[in-house]
Amino acid sequence: IFHMKINYLNIYNNLIKLTRNKKLYIKLNKPDTFSDRLIILFFHLSFFLNIYKNDKSKKYIQNLFDFIIRQLELSIREIGYGDVSVNKKMKEYINLLYSIIEKVEMWETSSIKSKKKMIEKYLYTSNNVNFYIEYFEKYRFFLTNNTLNTFSKDIINFKI
Repeated sequence: IFHMKINYLNIYNNLIKLTRNKKLYIKLNKPDTFSDRLIILFFHLSFFLNIYKNDKSKKYIQNLFDFIIRQLELSIREIGYGDVSVNKKMKEYINLLYSIIEKVEMWETSSIKSKKKMIEKYLYTSNNVNFYIEYFEKYRFFLTNNTLNTFSKDIINFKI
């Protein structure tokens, strides 16, 4: 069990490292917010789950998902939200994550126009939308060319 938690933590840390890519926020042309970072993390996580959902058991993927949600809840508590606020925020965030997961499921077969609408909807911007489409295409390609185990080891250097 300890080994599994280390794997989950490494996956989580790698997703966070991807999400901290400064280019992703500069291209938004608006102030960097916790909400924007969370949405970009949700995109990374959604593509990750979409690509690797068949590589591991449903139980493994569910446990990973639960672990990441718990980490997010801890982060929200660290920001200073109280219990009532955390529960309300977590419900909103989980609904948002499920919505993004649903859209990412159709990414491969979606038109450029649909992808643009999706990026604009979730990032609340029409700035540099093509950059985000291209970025997530490269990220998806990276995921398909690497195993889930790549992410479960120590923090890796990404070339996306």
